[in-house]
Amino acid sequence: MGRHARAGVVYLVGAGPGAADLITVRGLRLLRSADVVLHDALISPELLEDAGPHAELVSVGKRGYCVGSTKQETINDALVRFAREGKSVCRLKCGDPCVFGRGGEEAEVLAEAGVPFEIVPGVTSAAGACAAAGIPLTHRDAGQAVALVTGHHDPDSPDCTLDWGALARMPGLVFYMAVRHIAKIAAKLSDSGLSPDTPAAVIESGTLPAQRVLVGDLSDIGGLATDIKGPAIFVVGEVVARRNLPPRPPSLKGRGSKTLRARRTQTMGVSHSSSPLPSGRGAGGVGSSEAFT
Repeated sequence: MGRHARAGVVYLVGAGPGAADLITVRGLRLLRSADVVLHDALISPELLEDAGPHAELVSVGKRGYCVGSTKQETINDALVRFAREGKSVCRLKCGDPCVFGRGGEEAEVLAEAGVPFEIVPGVTSAAGACAAAGIPLTHRDAGQAVALVTGHHDPDSPDCTLDWGALARMPGLVFYMAVRHIAKIAAKLSDSGLSPDTPAAVIESGTLPAQRVLVGDLSDIGGLATDIKGPAIFVVGEVVARRNLPPRPPSLKGRGSKTLRARRTQTMGVSHSSSPLPSGRGAGGVGSSEAFT
């Protein structure tokens, strides 16, 4: 069980879908022992507090279409440079490093540079957010397959090369990075043969206190999701109709949703925590803070 970051090695670590306590045990050990932590913009500030007391924290976030996002080439160069300086490097990514996380691209760069690396899997957003929302990704009676799809590109642009006919035949779909294009994606699927009555959902800020779940069908989900700010995933398929939620404890009934907007803006610095991650982290999951619609 004693796996710690080694000098000159880069670890591509999945931090999980949002809540700080959904990182894996191995990922947490590497975060705590790394000399340098290069982290995404949406990594929980609580999780960053668990970096080692002398660790250098470097924000290399990408925020969709936002100006000022770190270029991938800059991130690649930093990974190689820090490793060649003999430092242990934790590249902390949201979700899983290799599910729309550019982990494969960074692994290629490291391999070409002769830098040792390890990929540490994480709970991807499709699994984590759907679980938090009570939606099964698969179901023997309603969803025997699921496709994870990028929704980043405008469906009408030449950059989008998705096979809409093939996607429309899938029993389950989860779109990542699709906030701007939910209505267009729904229309493309309908035009390609998927029934407009197909259940659909948008899960915003999955596993976090501000989590919100919007449920509709393919014909109206675009209108329901107009005020989504992200991050969010878009789920399509009969599995949405199989959504089940555990009963709330009496002490939690009637509470509204909460919004957690605080972000650490520090680009480089030192952070530490004297207490282990499990203590006090339960509040980062689902519970009284979820808004049901």
